[in-house]
Amino acid sequence: MSEISRRGFIKGALALGAMPLAAQASTKEETLKFIHVTDSHMDLSDSDSVDSMRLMATFINENYKDLDFVMFGGDNFNNNVKGNKDAEVFKEIIETLHCPALVVRGNKESSPKPQDGIYANEFKSMFLENKNLYIVGNDWLLDIKGYNVLGLDSCIKDVNNGLYTEHTMAFAEKVLQNKKPTIILNHHPYTNYWGGTEAKDIHKYVLGNTKEVQKRLFRYHNLILTLSGHKHIDSVKELGHTKMVVTRGFVRPLDLDMYPMRYVEIQGTKVDEKLIYTS
Repeated sequence: MSEISRRGFIKGALALGAMPLAAQASTKEETLKFIHVTDSHMDLSDSDSVDSMRLMATFINENYKDLDFVMFGGDNFNNNVKGNKDAEVFKEIIETLHCPALVVRGNKESSPKPQDGIYANEFKSMFLENKNLYIVGNDWLLDIKGYNVLGLDSCIKDVNNGLYTEHTMAFAEKVLQNKKPTIILNHHPYTNYWGGTEAKDIHKYVLGNTKEVQKRLFRYHNLILTLSGHKHIDSVKELGHTKMVVTRGFVRPLDLDMYPMRYVEIQGTKVDEKLIYTS
């Protein structure tokens, strides 16, 4: 499913075979610290939603000064204006963070409805500028402190449901083969964790080819954590040796100015996490 960017094709994605996947995992276990923010649905027609994102950045900068990065898990902005103004405002806000921002798309960014979406190559040019990222197709890898951090694109153009393409799964498998502890960030969750009973609801929210994904990716014991969103309902479950986290949508504050995020610390294969709020 190729997409034509309004700004032209962004060149320079690294070939899969050029990635340093044969490197040995670090013998020293370093602690990885980060925050996961998903489904912020920033909307330029709603000034409160923009203010909440600025609050998020200020809160993180003041209270979590030793993070390695902040992850943004898709549906980051609502795509309710023509052009890229919403994307530009979102980018301006996350660039005020004291640490790198790692971003994947959600269905809001990947669809040109109701206005015009951020096509895959355009998304790369705006949000995947980190020189430490290895970019293959619509996916990326960050090799940090002896960990693989994978950003996988699960979006399908023009629809809300999602899946992993064969290209994405092959990329993830290749990365997992280096045996480093691995974290996957994507938008669509892997299971019907909320116990839905309507087929349309499950089709919309659960990764479409999750059975194949679980068979091919979750068999690797070094896949220690997945981080998703989309449904806005918080969940922490185990699938074999993998902790599957779906973080409460940032768009669903607990109370006034209490916007949810997840703080995560990883040492080796030990994952500690907790839901936090901006105030």
